Amino acid sequence: MQPATLCYLLRPEDAEVLLIRKKRGLGEGKFVGPGGKVEEGETPRECVVREVEEEIGVTPRDPEKVGEFEFVFGEESEMFVHVFRAEEFVGVPEESSEADPEWFDYESVPYDEMWEDDRYWMPHLFADETFAGEFVFDSEGDELREWAVEAGVSAVDAADL
Repeated sequence: MQPATLCYLLRPEDAEVLLIRKKRGLGEGKFVGPGGKVEEGETPRECVVREVEEEIGVTPRDPEKVGEFEFVFGEESEMFVHVFRAEEFVGVPEESSEADPEWFDYESVPYDEMWEDDRYWMPHLFADETFAGEFVFDSEGDELREWAVEAGVSAVDAADL
């Protein structure tokens, strides 16, 4: 199972989240959070900082792990995702060959242009809650068949930092 990360930059005072429209790879064309695959010898926290820097030219300060998910496509458990949030960062989000960043009010998140699972767990992110979940998609990743999200779980494991 491939470990991966997502990072959501938040401006809680304005109730805004930064999403990127993916230009290539898994989720191409969808709005997602910056992130990617954890490389060998890298912690999830190191990965999330590297990926955000590569994708939008911003360095998150002290990203906080708030959630984790297992994604199943068909019968195969494909990905284990560590979800981070960061309220402080250095730099201005800029478009890259991988991503086009855009700020959204919490109330106007474009769920219809995102992975289907996002609508079930993102409210916990905005409420500053921890969460864990499992999402089962068809083998192509087009249809969410089963899902479960639990809020208030401890999402931080010392091995993840």
